Amino acid sequence: MSKIIIGIHGLKNKPSKKVLDNWWKQSISDGLEKFHKKKKFRFELVYWANFNHKNPFDEKILDEKDPNYIKCPYISFQKDIENHGFSDLRKKILNKLELGFDKILFQEKGFGGLELIEDFTIRKFFKDLDIYYHKNCIVYPELRALDAFRERLAESLYKHRHKKIMLIGHSMGSIIAYDTLTQYVPNIKIDTFVTIGSPLGIPAIIKKILREQGKEINSTIKPKTPDNIKKAWYNFSDLNDKICVNYNLSDDYQENQIGIKPIDFIVKNNYRYKNETNPHKIYGYLRCPEISEVIFEFLKFKFSFFNKF
Repeated sequence: MSKIIIGIHGLKNKPSKKVLDNWWKQSISDGLEKFHKKKKFRFELVYWANFNHKNPFDEKILDEKDPNYIKCPYISFQKDIENHGFSDLRKKILNKLELGFDKILFQEKGFGGLELIEDFTIRKFFKDLDIYYHKNCIVYPELRALDAFRERLAESLYKHRHKKIMLIGHSMGSIIAYDTLTQYVPNIKIDTFVTIGSPLGIPAIIKKILREQGKEINSTIKPKTPDNIKKAWYNFSDLNDKICVNYNLSDDYQENQIGIKPIDFIVKNNYRYKNETNPHKIYGYLRCPEISEVIFEFLKFKFSFFNKF
């Protein structure tokens, strides 16, 4: 059976589909070539930025003040780029925040004001996510965003349903991916699900998932790993990535019917451009050794390295 890697991108405007697809492939190739001397793989990018953004970022624009200037383009490995670190203190702080998140998540219904705060936070800081949950697409106002985003991914998954699929969701793409697997294509098998820089642990997101699944919100009920994930769900986070502030998904999502649940890994995203780091950028994530290992093992279909986890 042939294999394919399907990726779905995250928040905000992007370069054109052709450019972004190529940059994802080059980033994956960076890691495979560096750590495993492997080059060949099949890849398809699910691109949804054009639903909300009429004009993509343009790599030909050199004026940094132009709204379509690309601030963080793909850049290959360079000798002067080194992994940035994170401290044990930061990990402790994030773990404390997670406990606070859980308290917010399981507040009694009487604290209704928290719902307003959560929705305000999404509207203010995550415009695309607010549109996804509450509005129609900006460029195509006749389309409900939630359906349009999911259907685009569902089309790709259906097209490749007879292949072994690795599905990679970055940032908001991980939310769209999870929702699509549970709500739209529950019968299409996903060999390996990979979430990167994911906000799936944020209380507001978990609440919306539980509500759509018709479940109560309390300390004993958690969203379930989609049943169509057949091999593994790997979740990768850089502790300096502000989008995945609740980086540990293993205690937020329960096992599916065959015992699969998220396996969390802390990694170092070494993306840097013009001396500025960006620990959320997909290009740095895709070429880090841990994610390259998962991709390599999928391509040869032996999971020996990760069986111990």
